[in-house]
Amino acid sequence: MQDLSQEVLSAAQVVWDYHRLDHDLVPADLIFVLGSHDLRVADRAAELFHLGLAPQMVMSGGYGNFTKGVFSEPEADRFAQRVVELGVPRKQIWIENRATHTGENVTLTRDLVARRDYSVESLIAVQKPYMERRTFATLRKQWPEVGVRVTSPRCSLSEYCNEAFPMSQVITIMVGDLHRIMTYPDRGYQIVQAVPASVDSAFQFLVSKGFDQHLSPSDSGDTGG
Repeated sequence: MQDLSQEVLSAAQVVWDYHRLDHDLVPADLIFVLGSHDLRVADRAAELFHLGLAPQMVMSGGYGNFTKGVFSEPEADRFAQRVVELGVPRKQIWIENRATHTGENVTLTRDLVARRDYSVESLIAVQKPYMERRTFATLRKQWPEVGVRVTSPRCSLSEYCNEAFPMSQVITIMVGDLHRIMTYPDRGYQIVQAVPASVDSAFQFLVSKGFDQHLSPSDSGDTGG
């Protein structure tokens, strides 16, 4: 079992807080939902739709690291089913179900919107809490002409974690996402995001404690996941 001492939890909180952008939301042209293994993201998207924050929704996601071999259908289709159950009209949902990582979520959705000849000047991206910043950085690089605000399920780190999403796993994923924020700009995947010294120190500490299974590979095979 990995170390979940108070020192580890404090460092994890620093990383969690960095990933969260807490954008104030305003009406937009599109709700862009990035699929994953966490259906709470779909719940948040349905909430935004019912608040009238956008007239159209795109669900994006095929099978990723945590859903391949687990989900019986692509993430986008599973998410669409969820929001329909929560009262979102099916005709207001477009499906992009081929993306396998964040970069493809953005580029394939951008292409889908273009094919639909739908004008998007602004969008609200819905993601897991610890992926807000990386999603924003990817969108600003890959779809720079569109105004972007990012949101996620509203919860604390301790509230987010449960039996399905154990703290040790969440910390490992957060550390990996922070590593991608640090390294992906040089690969052309994202814009540069400043990383405060306190966040870098927390990252180095958590890596030293063994939360390193989700770090970005250094080879060219890592394509923006």
